[in-house]
Amino acid sequence: MREGEADPELYDFKAWRGRPKLAWPDGKTCAVWVAPNLEFYELDPPTNPHRKSWPKPHPDVVGYSHRDHANRVSHWRMADAMSKHGFPGSVSLSVALCDHIPEVVEDANARGWEFFSHGIYNTRYSYGMDEAQERAIIEDSIATVKRATGQTIRGWLAPALTHTPRTLDLIAEYGLDYTCDLYHDDQPTDVKVVSGKLTAIPYSLEVNDHYGFFIYNMSPREYADTLIRQFERLAREGEESGTVMCIPLHSYLIGQPHRIGPFEEVLKHIAADGRAWIAKAGEIVNSYREQTGDAS
Repeated sequence: MREGEADPELYDFKAWRGRPKLAWPDGKTCAVWVAPNLEFYELDPPTNPHRKSWPKPHPDVVGYSHRDHANRVSHWRMADAMSKHGFPGSVSLSVALCDHIPEVVEDANARGWEFFSHGIYNTRYSYGMDEAQERAIIEDSIATVKRATGQTIRGWLAPALTHTPRTLDLIAEYGLDYTCDLYHDDQPTDVKVVSGKLTAIPYSLEVNDHYGFFIYNMSPREYADTLIRQFERLAREGEESGTVMCIPLHSYLIGQPHRIGPFEEVLKHIAADGRAWIAKAGEIVNSYREQTGDAS
């Protein structure tokens, strides 16, 4: 390879065909997990020299209030649809929400949802952080979620998908055992870290509602059709070896009145199909590790 193009060696290459078979419980072929991003955005956050928090000059009242719809209204609309059809959430949590709007966190916890960290605020980025700052965020995440929910977080999704070269090693060092920050596979994979054990669970940009509505400009029904096509393919391929489908959500998008109907039809379709293991992220990681001899 040319200089600067070396493989970062985050994980081993394993071609899709010829892998050891993964088998999900009760003969299910596709593990489906829903990842609601319960987030907190600041109206006028500190400036990060590497990336602007808002596309408009601060304070961005429009951007802030659009996202605040999640915590006032659309979280409950989304969560009720999920609960109605038997889908627990594995929450990508801006942990500042525990202090700013605890009612949202309390509702998710009462539904039996699992929590993992999405950083403190979704308007503060990891770019340019030194090790002490990054450790402080991880420690704050663990302590705050424990205090607010009683849960010890196992997973990590970097705030606004921003990282440093040390992020994966640090979260593993602190005992977290899964990351949502790698998008390279449709099955869980082992991540190479300095200490501890870390599993990459399939998350998704392609069927993330943020990408669906903001990047790909889909209509609600186009997005719903995309989710169904994603599930149908993965469930069929999962007959050979179990696959994973993640549905990442932002309630200020999917929970809008004109979008929730088609999305609820997706949940109804998957729940009735019979091939879906509807699970939480930690359950999928546990099953993978039990089958690959890496249970802890």
